[in-house]
Amino acid sequence: MSILVCGSVAYDTIMVFHDRFKNHILPDQIHILNVAFLVPDMRREFGGCAGNIAYNLKLLGADPLIMATVGDDAAPYLSRLDQLGLRADHVRAVSGSFTAQAFITTDVDDNQITAFHPGAMNHSHQNRVSDAKGVKLGIVAPDGRDGMLGHAQQFAEAGIPFVFDPGQGLPMFSGPELEACLEMASYCALNDYEARMLSEKTGRSIEDLAGDVDALVVTLGAEGSQIYVEGQRIDIPCVKAEALVDPTGCGDAFRSGLLYGIANGMDWETTGRLASVMGSLKIAHRGGQNHRPSRTEIAERYAAAFGEKPW
Repeated sequence: MSILVCGSVAYDTIMVFHDRFKNHILPDQIHILNVAFLVPDMRREFGGCAGNIAYNLKLLGADPLIMATVGDDAAPYLSRLDQLGLRADHVRAVSGSFTAQAFITTDVDDNQITAFHPGAMNHSHQNRVSDAKGVKLGIVAPDGRDGMLGHAQQFAEAGIPFVFDPGQGLPMFSGPELEACLEMASYCALNDYEARMLSEKTGRSIEDLAGDVDALVVTLGAEGSQIYVEGQRIDIPCVKAEALVDPTGCGDAFRSGLLYGIANGMDWETTGRLASVMGSLKIAHRGGQNHRPSRTEIAERYAAAFGEKPW
């Protein structure tokens, strides 16, 4: 029985400008902006929400299925999935398109200018949940709008519990659409900003919205996370990281812990703590998929933080 991870597979091209953007952008000339930044440092990372979540689930010992769409340039990513032992049976290639990718330029003050090209992600609705067999749990992570709505509906029709994780895609949906997705979902995961936006779009409090699902999880960065379940709130502390290097992909790592805990029948406090551990392991490394703890090391980090092992 597998966890089906529906979401984006993407490349992140990250460049570093060894100066400050403000020194090269004239405020009174912003209407005729024409600037070029020399970026001596550049790296390309494997990312995307589905890719990152599945990567972390594999570290935990799960055997996830990725459902995503990629373009003609996907060969390096597909090769990587194969090397990692991550199944790509439901990663659909869309001819004539690029794999989704972000181009991020950062200056010395950590300001960022990002250009995002969705590419093949816009065709995610071509994949159907029913194409994947033996699925016991799923997640609808940020992806193409039509794909997210379709996959939520298909999970519900198949009677498969799933996590609704709108993430940065949340602004694409209206209040009624978000409420409909919550009613179909078994669980919902958001960061604190997304939780406020969801509340504003629906006109309902988070406590009220939590009643639509079995559990609603809100991450609070360094303040930990909150799990709203059965009319109560469970506060989960943040696990101290070895280093604070790069938050990219931390939310995806956190969600892998949630999925693993749910799939393996862990109680909510253990599940939330495992999710917190996964986020802390990720933040100490650059990119979304460059941390490589063993399952034993994950359990040891959990024990060091909470005084007992999760398995």
